[in-house]
Amino acid sequence: MNLFTKAAGLGLQTEFIDGHGHRHVTDEAALKIILDALPIEAPHRFLNQPVVIRSGQSSRTQLPQAAEAPVRWKVLAGVKVIAEGQTADGVIVWPGDLPLGSYRLHMTDAASLTDEAPLIVAPARAFGGDFDRCWLLAVQLYGVRSARNWGIGDFTDLEGLIKLAADLGADGVGLNPLHALFDDRPGDCSPYSPNSRLFLNALYIDVEKLDGAPAGSGEAIAKLRAGDLVDYAAVAALKWQALRAAFEKFRTGAKDADRQDFEKFRAERGPLLSRFACFEVLRHTFNTAWWEWPESWRQPDDATCARLREGPDAADIGFVEFVQWIADRQLLACQTLARKLGMKVGLYLDVAVGVQAGGFDAWNEQAAISRYLSVGAPPDPLNTAGQNWGLAGFNAAGLKIKSFEPYREMLRASMRYAGAIRLDHVLGLKRLYLVPHGFAADNGAYAQMPFEALLAATAQESVAHRCVVIGEDLGTVPDGFREQMADWGIWSYLVMMFERDERGLFYGVDHYRANALVTFNTHDLSTYAGWRSFADLKLKRSLGIDPGESDDARWHALFMLSELLRQNGIDGHDLYAVVGLLARTKSRLLTISLEDLLGVIDQPNIPGTVDEHPNWRRRLPRAIDEIAPAIDIAALKAATQGRTHANS
Repeated sequence: MNLFTKAAGLGLQTEFIDGHGHRHVTDEAALKIILDALPIEAPHRFLNQPVVIRSGQSSRTQLPQAAEAPVRWKVLAGVKVIAEGQTADGVIVWPGDLPLGSYRLHMTDAASLTDEAPLIVAPARAFGGDFDRCWLLAVQLYGVRSARNWGIGDFTDLEGLIKLAADLGADGVGLNPLHALFDDRPGDCSPYSPNSRLFLNALYIDVEKLDGAPAGSGEAIAKLRAGDLVDYAAVAALKWQALRAAFEKFRTGAKDADRQDFEKFRAERGPLLSRFACFEVLRHTFNTAWWEWPESWRQPDDATCARLREGPDAADIGFVEFVQWIADRQLLACQTLARKLGMKVGLYLDVAVGVQAGGFDAWNEQAAISRYLSVGAPPDPLNTAGQNWGLAGFNAAGLKIKSFEPYREMLRASMRYAGAIRLDHVLGLKRLYLVPHGFAADNGAYAQMPFEALLAATAQESVAHRCVVIGEDLGTVPDGFREQMADWGIWSYLVMMFERDERGLFYGVDHYRANALVTFNTHDLSTYAGWRSFADLKLKRSLGIDPGESDDARWHALFMLSELLRQNGIDGHDLYAVVGLLARTKSRLLTISLEDLLGVIDQPNIPGTVDEHPNWRRRLPRAIDEIAPAIDIAALKAATQGRTHANS
């Protein structure tokens, strides 16, 4: 069997047309690495796909003719049989009362051949939200200024943002990913390139709330507060020192209530937290990638971790767990405040599309996450060379082997305190573009994913947590993708900058669908002030980057926007005019970025740059208590009329 035949059998698409209309065929050397990196799944005799049953809907599964009738089947929850039966005609008609959950389907035919497959019983749709139409304030938390933080926004600042948002009429605050990064790599600060999507970034902790931590005074902290960019190295040095001091105080003199709550948190997060803490200690001990560690530590093992925490590293393991407890409880306080203020959404959190290969998630889930492969995108008009995001993503075979539990764990961690989440590059639930390490971004292959099973798992967690799920569905979208996503109750992500026809005309308000989040731009695009002033085009050209747009095209876009506003009876073309237009759409969620409200020109991130631009470092020009006076609140409330929070 040649490589391409084998790839086709595993659901890999090695030939495709890119965004320019050019045909691509994956190089054989690249394809061999991709194939070698995917886990070997046991061959299936009867079913090679998970079974998905939607609650309230009649469901049946056709077995292939290879199964010799009759076929006996059992639905197993661990070792417990929750349903069983047999079929003489190869069609299994599923009981209508199967409880929601994730199971294993075991089948045996008349020739005593057996097979197993994951079986998911899911709600008919994801949680749809218990609100009509509202708006959210979008913020990059790290960039928030205040008189008390240590040069980076923190969870106490987030409480201030929640109060500000409620006063402005918003029903929540949207944030960049809060995932755990690497504490010893301060320059590696992209929130979309995490160590783990299962735990929180400790730098967002307000250390001054902790017993035993030093007060935020002195020249070093004053300098950090005054800076225009987040100095991650300096912030990390001070915060980790303060967290260590707080942990020592906790070890020697914690209140009983705090100690009980800490133990409750450890029980809530279970073995995952223990493994994460051990991983962090081991990573610092060996100071190299986990696949270069001593053999006994290259695979996570709960028994080995238990022995580690009984030895001299016990305090360091406890420290990692303590830090995550503090971060969790401070974020919980933010959610509690949002609920107290009557916010319909509260926290809206972003979920990165992948993780760093050297991080905890990749070590913890070596079957479900492929460390040798990077997720990316083939060439398109905006990225002519293609994209390699340097992130390891889930793979289909590993997820099926694990009954999709790694994906669910990621969702649970993100939904824990959120009223809505956004899945970055949701197209990856259907197919992922994989690039082997060492190859250019235009030399990858598409891997098909078990789309329906992933949608079902998403619906399960969404309903369980009462959390709306928004899929970032930008770019080249396969036929029928958005329709299937909508059928499962996953919302679309509509960016006005991209919602234009082939002539460059902006679509009118009737174009936008109801179950969607609508926004003018994203963190990877120009701010409104930057867009109107051509600042983004000038900056990209100065960096040697093709902006993908000429000045004439931008003038045309500005004219088209003014025409659309005029046609809708909206005077002017400032930010509030655009917000007023978007607020009229049927889309149930609207986000307005704080950078836009403050007239910031520079965008948070310029894709394709590393050191050329201060990505993920730019701080807001005003502190929290100075923001409201800088905003035309009357104009904002007039623009968002009909979406404004009732208590504002």
